[in-house]
Formats: sequence, structure tokens, C-alpha cells
Amino acid sequence: MSKTIVVTSLGSVAGDIVIKKLHAAGHRVVGCDIYPAAWVADSLFVDAFYQVPYASDTENYLTTLTDICQREKADFIFPLTDVDVDLFSARRDWVAEQGVTVCFSPKETLDIARNKKTLAEFIAREVPEVTSIPTLMVRDVEELPWDFPVVCKPHNGRSSQGLRYIHSQEEWEQFRAVADLDVYIVEPYVKGPIVMVEIVRQPETGTIVAMTREELLDTPHSCGLTVRTYREPELEEACKVLAERLGIWGNVNFEFLRDEAGVHHFVECNPRFSAGTEFMCLSGYDLVNNHLRCFMGEEIEPVEDYHWLTIARKYKEYVTGEEEPTC
Repeated sequence: MSKTIVVTSLGSVAGDIVIKKLHAAGHRVVGCDIYPAAWVADSLFVDAFYQVPYASDTENYLTTLTDICQREKADFIFPLTDVDVDLFSARRDWVAEQGVTVCFSPKETLDIARNKKTLAEFIAREVPEVTSIPTLMVRDVEELPWDFPVVCKPHNGRSSQGLRYIHSQEEWEQFRAVADLDVYIVEPYVKGPIVMVEIVRQPETGTIVAMTREELLDTPHSCGLTVRTYREPELEEACKVLAERLGIWGNVNFEFLRDEAGVHHFVECNPRFSAGTEFMCLSGYDLVNNHLRCFMGEEIEPVEDYHWLTIARKYKEYVTGEEEPTC
């Protein structure tokens, strides 16, 4: 049965594959973004597009989204960024009033997953199958227990924003003097490639799917440009345990660093479609519609025709508007 899905932050990297997969399954897609349609290439491919206020303007944003959901008779909302997820999680009262299903994990899950220190402690305590990176609040550390370099980042950060590498005692003292001590965490540096594990969990049936890729080339904000998809059975089984104990619902992304000894060190959980969603779809598994199935109470598909591939991302230009000459 065809559904109407509102996709927030349509200009995000995952927006394109989300639209394509939902349309292929016969669904109607309504996109919204803080930028006008002419600035968002994927506005050309949705069934309706709306410009919305910034999520930081919370009440206006939610009022606008309410109007969109009512006008378009929306069934589901797909939040595409951490900002959207954080807002919807904080405003469960608004979510409950809409009669629309927001497709993301429960609040108690996100309260852990969106705090890197809390999540690292949860893994160390509850999921010994996964190797966590020791994590301390900068405010609690005067003398570091690890050699330099160390990594400092906001406990609720996203896309490597605010990430700092500290290479000496002098740099550490300078950073600690100016950092927001209630926000920043510090961890030992782990050298190695980024490994991503995509998870889809259907809580009602207990079914969990896990798939792995390694980032071969990426942007400074950890958006993969070239990847290889493959299977890593031991890591994938450990991630299934983590997803179960966290109470994940639908698709999330677990990020790791693989050290020289081959040990995978957990970095963070991205609680929404990752920038690499299309890579996994190309490899043979429809993350998008299986995510939707989780919220429709349907059984998700197993991983069957999954291909080991090297995939490189290419950008394409679109004419989204035309202006009259001014001279």
C-alpha cells in the first residue's frame, strides 16, 4: 500500500537514494529543507517540496511541519540529520500529537546513542563483544592517562564538527583553557581506516541485519567518497548484540576504527541514514524500504544477494532554476 513520507533535510547526502528507493516501492515523497527549492537538487525529484525554518527556531519549525503533514496527509517522517533526530527526540509531545510516525529509535535509546561518553560507558559495561574507546570528560582530566596525540570532540557532535587532535602537553593546556568543559570529551588516538556497519533492526520480530563497508577515501567530515563493501562476520555479530541491547529501531550506522592489529574500536552511532546509504543499496540491500518496514510492523528482508564491491561517488549538476538577466 502506497504511503506518504515526509523527508526532512532533503539536501543531505542520503536524500537522493531515499527518494529513489521510496519511489521504486510506490510511495509518495514530500521533501523539506531550510534552503529554497532552487538550492536543493533533490527538490526536482520529490512529489512536493517545502522550505522550512531552521530547526533551531523550534516552534516555527514544528508548526510548519505540522501544516505540511496535514496538507500532504503524511504517514511517516524520515529525519535525515542528527539535528532533526535530536529535535524530534526532545519533542516527543509534538510527535505524539501528529498522528504521523517519526521513523527513529526510542528516546531512551537516543539518550545513550547521542552522547558519546554515555555510549562508550554503556558499551564497556553492557556489551563486552564490542571494543569501546576509553572516554573522559575534558573537565575531569588535568593529566592525561594516554600518550599524545589524543582526540577531543563534543560529546554530542556530528560530522566531525569541533573535532580536535592534540599533539603535545602545551596544546592540551591551551585547549583545556578555552574548551567548553561541559561539552568536550577526550579519547586516545586510534590509527586506522574507518569501518562502517549498517544495522537494520525490527524489534517486533527480533530480526537484525548488519552489513560492513570500509571507507577508502572520504571528506574531512567523514563523508565516504570511495568505499569497499564486504562481510566481517565477527564484527557484524557484535554489532547485532549492541543494537539489541541499545534497543535500536530501524536503520542506524555504527562507526569503527580498525587498528593495525585488526581490532575494531567503536567510535559512534549515527542514528539515521548515513552518507553511505547508497553504497549499501548498490551492494544489494535496500536499507531505505527495510527501515520503513520496521515502522510498518513488517518483517525485514534478510541479506541474500549482497555483493563485495568497490564503489566511488560522483557528483552531478542539475539546472534548478533560471533567472532573468539584470543588464
